Amino acid sequence: MAASPIAVVTGASSGIGAATARRLAASGYRVVLTARRKDRIEALAAEITEAGHQATAYPLDVTDRAAVDEFATAFRSLAVLVNNAGGALGADPVATGDPQDWRRMYETNVIGTLNVTQALLPALTASGDGTVVILSSTAGLSTYEGGGGYVAAKHGEHVLAETLRLEIVGTPVRVIEIAPGMVKTEEFSTTRFRGDAEKAAKVYAGVDAPLTAEDVADTIDWAVGRPSHVNIDLLVVRPRAQASNSKVHRTA
Repeated sequence: MAASPIAVVTGASSGIGAATARRLAASGYRVVLTARRKDRIEALAAEITEAGHQATAYPLDVTDRAAVDEFATAFRSLAVLVNNAGGALGADPVATGDPQDWRRMYETNVIGTLNVTQALLPALTASGDGTVVILSSTAGLSTYEGGGGYVAAKHGEHVLAETLRLEIVGTPVRVIEIAPGMVKTEEFSTTRFRGDAEKAAKVYAGVDAPLTAEDVADTIDWAVGRPSHVNIDLLVVRPRAQASNSKVHRTA
């Protein structure tokens, strides 16, 4: 019996990362869950295993290159890498934004994705049929007020995906970018507003059915599951109530 293909998911402790790990495990992958919060990914690995699937937890900070390189030594062959680790901090205008917030967002969203992709690309290539998924955002395609730091980081991640695809064309590795719009998860906006639940709730106020983590995970699973010769270069997914980053229909 052939071994199950391996999928690595970064930022798997909550939200889109956790939902993607569950979905890929159900699709037959042996998922390796990485995140800084050891307790969260261990609990998720146990949940997935109890459901009859395969999962392993590996605590990892994607901004720590030495740790990422050590992690990568465990893989001779790898089918899928989902670069999900990232996030937003603050919503201040460019004129008053905190440079430390900008730096942290760039380190996590861009350098973290670069670190893991560089370290695991040999194993993805060795598989003969590898897939790199980069979770960017519609923020990587257009701007909005109060989002300068996050928008800049996600634009960087978007360009990383585009450039990598150009540079490795002809190798057996696909590069897929998934760019979600408004997704309501348990932590994204709360983290952005430093635990201010009231501010976080206002982001989704009056919006009929924003995307869920499961919606995005379903999209990732679909894109990864296309035949090997089919590459979904860029897939933008928004809720019906959102026409753009700045145009959202609210009922109240």
